[in-house]
Amino acid sequence: MYKILSIDGGGIRGIITVIMIEKICELIGYDWLNEVNLFAGTSTGGLIALALASGKKLEDIQKIYQDDGKIIFHKSFWNDVGGAFGFLKAPYDIANLEKCLKNRLGETNRLSDLKKKVLIATFNLDGIITKGGQQYRTWKPKIFHNFTGNDSDEKALVYKVGIYTSAAPTYFQTYEGYIDGGVYASNPSMCALAQTQDPIRFDAPSPRFDQIRMLSLGTGAKLVYIEGDKNWGKLPWVTTSNNVIDIMMDGTNDIADYQVQQILGANSYFRLAPVFAGNQNFAMDDVDKIPEMIDFARSHLKPESIQNAADWIKNHWFQNIA
Repeated sequence: MYKILSIDGGGIRGIITVIMIEKICELIGYDWLNEVNLFAGTSTGGLIALALASGKKLEDIQKIYQDDGKIIFHKSFWNDVGGAFGFLKAPYDIANLEKCLKNRLGETNRLSDLKKKVLIATFNLDGIITKGGQQYRTWKPKIFHNFTGNDSDEKALVYKVGIYTSAAPTYFQTYEGYIDGGVYASNPSMCALAQTQDPIRFDAPSPRFDQIRMLSLGTGAKLVYIEGDKNWGKLPWVTTSNNVIDIMMDGTNDIADYQVQQILGANSYFRLAPVFAGNQNFAMDDVDKIPEMIDFARSHLKPESIQNAADWIKNHWFQNIA
């Protein structure tokens, strides 16, 4: 059995996901979490994945959001003015994120020091690809991992990988040429599944699909739609509450869910992705609503959703495969 926990991006909403994991553990204990072979994550999901693979407790991971959230998403008046209120420059200083992640994940810890395997989605703005024996300079997706192989990233610093995957465009500046992997894999479950089929990653043969168990977790989504046809230019698509960034993230989340579901099937794959009711919505930088997010995760998230996830784990996670 090869067990994967995949965690979506979603900014400060990551606290909802951490509480969902906690609630599952309250129902069935922590054994299932201890047996995870691969933690996959993008953006805030990448931070949770790195923290869990480091052996951090759930209550300590919650502090990244509760205690550090207002530091990470601190917006000063002069920064607003100088950046034309986010239109010319990113509204948040990535140095604050760097400081918090150094404190939480350690300044010297490397991916090779992690207790479990990780897969963290980022995007390299200035990379090298090889085609037909020729090397070309171009942007490209970059997945950081600590598997074996010539392209292993085991020497990469954990906190830096956390910044790479969290440097979301329009929120933070780029960091060492990297931005948030949510631009192509806000839901990293398909990336994780593909990684299991790379023969150079495993000392033994790659696990068969029926040997894989994957739990995929979202960070919460609002139900939105755009009525009628729109003749919008660039600015309305970016600034409207139903903007193109949300559309792309929701689209990649759903298509990855569909793809993995079709490949693995219900016995091997389960997704828990809460939906906010009515007009309720939490933006990725909505730190002032952290108490509401905690209340949603603890009191208003449908109990049957958590119970269904727990039942799936009990019925399939621990099942032995001949």
